[in-house]
Amino acid sequence: MQELVASGVELYGRLTSDDGAVDDFGFDPGLVDDALMPALRPLYEKYFRVEVQGLEHVPADGSALVVANHSGTLPLDALMLQLCLRDHHPDHPRLRMLAADLAFQLPVVRDLARKLGHVPACPENAERLLLEGALAGVMPEGYGGLGKPFDERYRLQRFGRGGFAAVALRTGRPMVPCSIVGAEEIYPMIGESRTLARMLKLPYFPITPTFPLLGVLGLVPLPTKWTIRFDPPVHTDTFPPGAADDALVVGKLAGEVKDTIQHRLNEMVRQRDSLF
Repeated sequence: MQELVASGVELYGRLTSDDGAVDDFGFDPGLVDDALMPALRPLYEKYFRVEVQGLEHVPADGSALVVANHSGTLPLDALMLQLCLRDHHPDHPRLRMLAADLAFQLPVVRDLARKLGHVPACPENAERLLLEGALAGVMPEGYGGLGKPFDERYRLQRFGRGGFAAVALRTGRPMVPCSIVGAEEIYPMIGESRTLARMLKLPYFPITPTFPLLGVLGLVPLPTKWTIRFDPPVHTDTFPPGAADDALVVGKLAGEVKDTIQHRLNEMVRQRDSLF
């Protein structure tokens, strides 16, 4: 018991300090590999039983922007995506997720986000990661995808203004469409409380069949079967200088990526044998 407590104290100290950080975002690859990924691996392998397809489309010889759908009420899909690439891609890349500001405002969550290599989502940070050769990840639906009602599952929400496509154009890096099926059903959102959301300063406060009715137990996700699929990259290095400032070009590219993901989601949902 004493060893367990000591380990917990050590882990908390590492989370809340800059020890092990390799950049000013607070990314700690040693802690990720030694403690955080091992903690997530049983969820990935045994609980959600994630199947991965199309890993050959994720570039092994340079940086890229992985663009994925977002869902599930809580952002477990981002964590499973990171683990997927770290464990199963031949080059074991470290995916750096672009995360919403809220992730860096909540106690404990902000420390985990920093250590996992997440960075505040803005064009400047995205460009910096890509130009430094990192594999970056973005979920353009944001809270619109994460907190959408259950009856709208697998219908992509607005992809913002296509800023991710402008970043890809500006850096000349490819965009890899990524479709995740299974996360939509882990916390079926049947309603929300706007009053509680305002009180707690959250973008939404979900109501599911088990939460808040069952309290903490209601936070246990349903053991759905997941599939993560990567499609061929959309290349941007052939566009002329200044293309990133052309709203028509940016919108067309962003729409192409969104349409690819929506088509793939429709196909994957139609072909899956069972939710569980």
